[in-house]
Amino acid sequence: MNHQNNTDNLLIDLEHVFKVRSQVAISLEQIAETIDKAELAGDTASGKLSLERDIEDIKVASKNLRQGVFRLLVLGDMKRGKSTLLNALIGEKVLPSDVNPCTALLTVLRYGAEKKVTVYFNDGKSPQNLDFDAFKHKYTIDPAEAKKLEQEKKQAFPDVSHAVVEYPLALLEKGIEIVDSPGLNDTEARNELSLGYINNCHAILFVMRASQPCTLGERRYLENYIKGRGLSVFFLINAWDQVREALIDPEDEEELKEAEQRLRQVFKANLAEYCIVDGQDIYNERVFEISSIQALRRRLKNPQASLEGNGFPEFMQALNTFLTRERAIAELRQVRTLARQACDRTREAVKRRIPLLEQDVKQLRERISSVEPEFNKLTSIRDQFQQEIRNTRDTQAKKVADSFKTYVLNLGNTFETDFLRYQPELNLLDFLSSGKREAFNTALQQAFEQYITDKFAAWTLTAEQEINTAFVQLSRSASKYGASYNQVTDSITEKLTGEKVKLNTATTTEEDNSPAWAKWAMGLLSLSRGNLAGFAMAGAGFDWKNILLNYFTVIGIGGIITAVTGVFLGPIGFALLGLGVGFLQADQARKELVKTTKKELVKYLPQVASEQWHTVHDAVKECFDSYEKEVTQRINDDINARKSELDNLLKQKETREINRDAELKRLQTLEENVFGHLQNVESAYSNLLAYYS
Repeated sequence: MNHQNNTDNLLIDLEHVFKVRSQVAISLEQIAETIDKAELAGDTASGKLSLERDIEDIKVASKNLRQGVFRLLVLGDMKRGKSTLLNALIGEKVLPSDVNPCTALLTVLRYGAEKKVTVYFNDGKSPQNLDFDAFKHKYTIDPAEAKKLEQEKKQAFPDVSHAVVEYPLALLEKGIEIVDSPGLNDTEARNELSLGYINNCHAILFVMRASQPCTLGERRYLENYIKGRGLSVFFLINAWDQVREALIDPEDEEELKEAEQRLRQVFKANLAEYCIVDGQDIYNERVFEISSIQALRRRLKNPQASLEGNGFPEFMQALNTFLTRERAIAELRQVRTLARQACDRTREAVKRRIPLLEQDVKQLRERISSVEPEFNKLTSIRDQFQQEIRNTRDTQAKKVADSFKTYVLNLGNTFETDFLRYQPELNLLDFLSSGKREAFNTALQQAFEQYITDKFAAWTLTAEQEINTAFVQLSRSASKYGASYNQVTDSITEKLTGEKVKLNTATTTEEDNSPAWAKWAMGLLSLSRGNLAGFAMAGAGFDWKNILLNYFTVIGIGGIITAVTGVFLGPIGFALLGLGVGFLQADQARKELVKTTKKELVKYLPQVASEQWHTVHDAVKECFDSYEKEVTQRINDDINARKSELDNLLKQKETREINRDAELKRLQTLEENVFGHLQNVESAYSNLLAYYS
């Protein structure tokens, strides 16, 4: 298809994806309903086929498709023009973006038939509904005040969790949800909320400014929270039009070219490493030079205006490709796997049932008892895999907790060089004048908090990589155990029916033939709308990163910071006072300050290391425990379903005469109907691929 390069394409393509999602959701509901009805009818015929788990999974997937949104998280420092960018994207002035006010809350923008704002609180207070003007008036603050709050490490509205803005906009109606975060350098507590969103969004729009290329704060944030975490980030370099305005002679094209070239080099040097995906350099599909204010002015004058020349069409095209092709196709591929699986399970159950209709009660009992050893083998495969998960859990929990302990105990070794870049820009003489002592203490505490936060972020990244590697290994084992499990279930079918099992030739990959529980354990089936960050398990209905996040923000670094700063501000104060005024050459005092800080820190580290060892250990353990619980539950469900499928038939045979011809027809109709609905899913998926080819 030939797409014009403009915003409307995104709407057209989103509309297309929205329709395909709805079609597939309907087909899934029909599959679930068809099996459900057949199971009810089985009660008065040859008994249920025990397909409850399939019905449940299909219903969950259908509901998720209907409710699914593409969530975009907008990140960026204060004064980067985030709200202007969003208003330009939307084509209306929804968020406060006058030259001054700063959005002081994390704001979720989603579709609503009526314009309304709901503010949610942290303290259990019920949510508050506001109109737009009241919201803008109450929850935006002046940049000077924002700066002051930031320096004091205070939140503008500490009791507020976030706001949800509902708005009747085409872009939102087609399934986009936008999360607008306050500045990067907001207090660390606020970051926890943003971090939760970082883990649960499809893409991040990271807004920077051409006139302030890659500040220390931005580099620190990228390093701590984005790097190596498998996130999809679009970097938008805003206010690119101001490069010309900053020149001595704005008309000098040569000078402009040089200035732009220099800027591009700075951005590339800092951002290139975040634009490598699977070894591919996609810098040009991820970094865009834009002018939000120009785009917004044009769109407000004329909603249909072309945005050529300010970077927007190129960015919209890349975002469109990413969401409606890569993401939507990956999501529907998983749903197709789920539908195929339900169809296969139904077909297999019918194939087992039909030959057994011939048997009398005595023969059936004999056949069922002949497969008892096979069922024991299935249980044994379950136990082996369960044991492997537990062993992995114990090894990993200890390994990661020990690495935390070692890391913390070693902080003292590099503290003097590490802490240099955080040192407060304060005259140490301020410390001696009692009026300024508090400001000095605050600055020192803030510097220390940043130091600990950065150190902690660096450690969590290595911990996540450790755990991820372990899950990749478990997913390989799941494939191996799945193959053995299949051999045993085939053998059960052969013993029961007296017929050889034909391999399903329609499927191509190893994974497609794995039993349902193994597909889940390998992360091939998505039943959650949670983490989309692209880790091995993230696609599954299981999300270990959110479990870790919950734990780690609890130990938070908060515990360490409070304890250490509480302890050390006193003694450091004494050390500085002890130096005496005459001795206070800045450099000497600075060294003294770092030395004393280190001395206090080192005293406290063993306690932090041993206290928090347990929290880290429990966090990692919980990741594997919840995985094991779900895998075991799914294997048990499968074994029990296979047993009850036989018991149901036996019970019906013992209590009634089964009309073989009517039953044969009923079962064949079930198989045909489910297959028919599956074909609808297959063709919807193929059509989506064809639409974009």
